[in-house]
Amino acid sequence: MEDLFSNISQPTALPSVAQPEAPKEYTVSEISAEIKKFVETRFGHVRIKGEIFGAKRADSGHYYLSLKDENAVISAVCWRGVAATLPIKPEDGLEVIATGKITTFAGKSSYQLVIEQMEVSGTGALLKLLEERKKQFAAEGLFDPKHKKKLPYLPETIGVVTSASGAVIRDIIHRVRDRFPSHILLWPTPVQGEGAAEKIAAAINGFNRLPLTGPIKRPDVLIVARGGGSLEDLWPFNEEIVIRAVYASEIPIISAVGHETDTMLIDYVADVRAPTPTGAAEFAVPVKSELNISLATSQSRLLNAIHRYMSNYQTRIEGLARGIPNLTQILQEYTQRLDDRVERLHMSFKNIVSTKQIQIEKNNLRKYLILNILEKNQENLKNLSFRLDSVSVDSVLRRGFAWITDSKQKTVYTAADAGSRRFLEIRFADGSIKTKPMVKKDDLQGDLFNP
Repeated sequence: MEDLFSNISQPTALPSVAQPEAPKEYTVSEISAEIKKFVETRFGHVRIKGEIFGAKRADSGHYYLSLKDENAVISAVCWRGVAATLPIKPEDGLEVIATGKITTFAGKSSYQLVIEQMEVSGTGALLKLLEERKKQFAAEGLFDPKHKKKLPYLPETIGVVTSASGAVIRDIIHRVRDRFPSHILLWPTPVQGEGAAEKIAAAINGFNRLPLTGPIKRPDVLIVARGGGSLEDLWPFNEEIVIRAVYASEIPIISAVGHETDTMLIDYVADVRAPTPTGAAEFAVPVKSELNISLATSQSRLLNAIHRYMSNYQTRIEGLARGIPNLTQILQEYTQRLDDRVERLHMSFKNIVSTKQIQIEKNNLRKYLILNILEKNQENLKNLSFRLDSVSVDSVLRRGFAWITDSKQKTVYTAADAGSRRFLEIRFADGSIKTKPMVKKDDLQGDLFNP
């Protein structure tokens, strides 16, 4: 047995098992700080591609948004100072590449991207957004040709909305000066970057609020212009605030944004689209020398037309004159007729005067006869008057008679009548007396009154 098991090693003692150490204990703040340190160290500077959604601008000017793809979402923030330098405005649905750093927010146990730069992820995303906006504005009627206004032929004042520093305003000024000098009123604005769209719209609205008269009066036409650039650089001229300001403008607007091949939404809503800023100046004013030539040509044509008109009428008058008889002969004939009429008129006047004289003499004779008749009638009237006076009451009374009447002014003719009256009035030539009878009617045989 010993041999059998001699080659078998004896079992050794089992080693003791080491006990695991207990995990380190953290406070909530400590673990949050550790995570923050790890994240910010590991992802200090990253570029993240994603689609913007939930973008909003706070009153402070900061932008809060999220970036997403088909599987995940990450929150992001863009502080106000950085947002002002972005070439594009964060909008939902826009695919971008955001550059920044990852940081954590301990208050919500979350992490977010602090955006330092942002660019469009290729032109395809911007073109897609551009097409969507184009359809939206077209559906609203903002691009309707019926709304477009005609440009004035000779504007006195041209308003320009563009950058004050750059070749665009210089090109416009030089071109206008070369063609037809008009007053240019510049409203300087940024033409790219954050806030550019708002300032461009404010300039358009500001021009429209200017008075029609005064030291600074409203322009007759506006040019909104900038030079060429990428789609991101030209993007402010696709913003809704600019499109609606152009649509609402009472002043005709010429858009001149980018190169000839660039087409922005402002080109569809503007009244006229120019391929370049220089082209906008050419649309705004005609060429003065060409106007002079045109005026000279029109003047020459007008003078020729007047000459032909007068020549034609002269020929016509000469033709009509040949059909008119000899005016001298006609005049002599009518002179002879006039003399005859004058002679006849004189004779008529003589006859009338003679007739009137005879009538006057007859009237004078009649007047003499009438006067004789009147004298005779007056004499007869005088005699009658004397006769009437001789038989009048007063004349009779003057001859010693008396006129007796009762109280009713009726004449009393007899003593019997006098006795029946209560009162009697006796009229003499020099006056009258009133009395009453002293005897009765039956006793009337002698005198009427008592002695």
